Amino acid sequence: MENRLHIYYGYGKGKTTSVIGLALRALGAGLKVAIVQFDKGYDGVNEHYSERKILRTLPNLRLYPFGKERVLGPNAFRFRNEPGDFEEAQKGLAQAKELLVDGKIDLLILDEVLAAVMCKLLTQEDVMGLVKLYNQDRRCELVLTGHQVWPELVEKADLVTEMRKEKHYFDQKAPSKKGIEF
Repeated sequence: MENRLHIYYGYGKGKTTSVIGLALRALGAGLKVAIVQFDKGYDGVNEHYSERKILRTLPNLRLYPFGKERVLGPNAFRFRNEPGDFEEAQKGLAQAKELLVDGKIDLLILDEVLAAVMCKLLTQEDVMGLVKLYNQDRRCELVLTGHQVWPELVEKADLVTEMRKEKHYFDQKAPSKKGIEF
């Protein structure tokens, strides 16, 4: 059966949540999964993404978080890019290429790779290069997530799902909730 390129994008909540569900489904079917996360740093001590605690324990799942720490405290977040952010994005890109070429996984999720383009940590050309590499030999399902897409990328995809916010409690300044947002 042919492997496909999936895109989950938009400004609505649920992109990462959806692809983690897809990863669990694939694992349940006996498939091997890799998740490369862009701009979701982990310093090896402070884990701000609760799902990673359980993902690290699952057999047949490889997790690769890249990015410098952006969470500065309970209600503080660093938005400005620093030199290390660009280095981490390039490491994530290199890891994604390696996983595409080695052919040892069935599902590759590039979480927030499109957000990395929006934040100018990567370029559209970087992502299109991954898609070109993927299309040379589709050895796995490939999933991209993030905020924005562009016509050339949409044209190459087999599935595109937009997650659009209609209403969000953050608009009323509600705080993030552990286990729900992070």
